[in-house]
Amino acid sequence: MSITNTPTSNDACLSIVHSLMCHRQGGESETFAKRAIESLVKKLKEKKDELDSLITAITTNGAHPSKCVTIQRTLDGRLQVAGRKGFPHVIYARLWRWPDLHKNELKHVKYCQFAFDLKCDSVCVNPYHYERVVSPGIGPSDVCPSGLMVKDEYDYEGQQSLSGTEGHMQTIQHPPSRAVAPEPFNTPTMLPPAEGSSSASTSAFSSIAVGSTTPEYWCSIAYFEMDVQVGETFKVPSSCPIVTVDGYVDPSGGDRFCLGQLSNVHRTEAIERARLHIGKGVQLECKGEGDVWVRCLSDHAVFVQSYYLDREAGRAPGDAVHKIYPSAYIKVFDLRQCHRQMQQQAATAQAAAAAQAAAVAGNIPGPGSVGGIAPAISLSAAAGIGVDDLRRLCILRMSFVKGWGPDYPRQSIKETPCWIEIHLHRALQLLDEVLHTMPIADPTPLD
Repeated sequence: MSITNTPTSNDACLSIVHSLMCHRQGGESETFAKRAIESLVKKLKEKKDELDSLITAITTNGAHPSKCVTIQRTLDGRLQVAGRKGFPHVIYARLWRWPDLHKNELKHVKYCQFAFDLKCDSVCVNPYHYERVVSPGIGPSDVCPSGLMVKDEYDYEGQQSLSGTEGHMQTIQHPPSRAVAPEPFNTPTMLPPAEGSSSASTSAFSSIAVGSTTPEYWCSIAYFEMDVQVGETFKVPSSCPIVTVDGYVDPSGGDRFCLGQLSNVHRTEAIERARLHIGKGVQLECKGEGDVWVRCLSDHAVFVQSYYLDREAGRAPGDAVHKIYPSAYIKVFDLRQCHRQMQQQAATAQAAAAAQAAAVAGNIPGPGSVGGIAPAISLSAAAGIGVDDLRRLCILRMSFVKGWGPDYPRQSIKETPCWIEIHLHRALQLLDEVLHTMPIADPTPLD
């Protein structure tokens, strides 16, 4: 079917999908785009007027006014496509309008009745019912907006990136914001809920047990070269809310972890070269009861694995690598959000395991039900959530100088020359409490 031969809602799904595929922007792989479009068209097949609105909007590039195009809102607000989760209005805006879009850059038009931010039961995914706004604090002369997803053309060695078109993970860039002054370090004890979290989700799981004692150490930091830990794990006392991890050779202690003085008999020349560029490194700051911020002091970017930043960018946990530029100061962990997530996942795993046990015993629950939870996650997958999966919520990983993922020759952080793993003790303490109230089996070993 040619682009000019525009289909209608009465045509076969295949014809409609083919036509809409012709208008995609190319930021996603063809496989992902096709699955996302097929999923949407099938959902709209019973709502012919909305399907026609979508076809009109996409095939005319928004030249003609179009109605809301809605799908059912999920429990966590995100849509799963081809094994990836993202906010639905962002997914389709990326597909048909802005391939490098960050979720915080979307603002709905006034006449959109079911915009994502309105928290209705249905969500409008019409890309032409949203406008793109530049992230606050970024001047027009900056390279790219904060959180913009851009594929780096070259790695630091000048070697072209080996990004595959089918790669799901992307590097999300976080340049410094000149317009926003750094927050003072003497912040209040408790911070408001995570940015971007709705009041409904906050009220559901907002309480953090106050009976717990503050851990003696707020975090412990392990340093690795490739897949080998080098030196002892460094523990940061709760009396030192700010700790610097740098490449110098001074003795470590208190609020400073110096990687330069650590020796490794298996160190290669490439690792040695990379270590020379760590320089002033990073500053990790614990705010409130356990939120964590990172300031990049090095002359080179650092690369972070952060479930909090994944969620803020509308990605599934572990679905992105975050490139934090020199001088950038950014939040990488939110204790309340982590607490809600571990409660939800533990409850889901427990309910799924119970449902699975009932199914084995012959008491099969009704279609689409997993003990009263949303059927978005398969029963076997939910039952497969173990303690180690929940522990990952309490861990940050960060590489110096070199990135990883499909934009780089290195596919895993364990292939980078120098990186750290940060265990957040307050979060692990809360996880311990959650597991005491909702014990779950651990079917999977930690990788």
